[in-house]
Amino acid sequence: MADTIAPTVKDRRVYTNIHISQIVHYRLPPAGWVSILHRISGAVLFLLLPLVIWLFDTSVSTEVSYERFRAVFVTGIGILPGWLLKLMVLGLIWGYLMHFVAGVRHLWMDVTHGLSKEKGRVTAIATLLVAHIVTLLLAAKLFGLY
Repeated sequence: MADTIAPTVKDRRVYTNIHISQIVHYRLPPAGWVSILHRISGAVLFLLLPLVIWLFDTSVSTEVSYERFRAVFVTGIGILPGWLLKLMVLGLIWGYLMHFVAGVRHLWMDVTHGLSKEKGRVTAIATLLVAHIVTLLLAAKLFGLY
């Protein structure tokens, strides 16, 4: 019996999962960022839901509770200073806007059925810009810049 040598397989690139320490070196396309931020914003909305319920309840109950609601953002509540509550509300605003704009993008992609790679990149960049610019404008309003 002659020894047969198995044919050699060309060296192929091996794809492995990216470790968290390598994430800074990985270049994610804009659509990937939109997808990740859509998930993060959904989690932010879910986690801040008790705050949303409290904000709504306090703001619409009575005139006195509305004044207390407004005062919380100036003086704070308990050990939480007012600026920290404003940052939490800003996180909520960002979460809502990011989730909403990315959701509209996803719905538009589903309805049109035809989306090229370039249109996907452009709509992802537009989604990021719209959500973050509107968030910055509302942050300026929330912190009293205008």
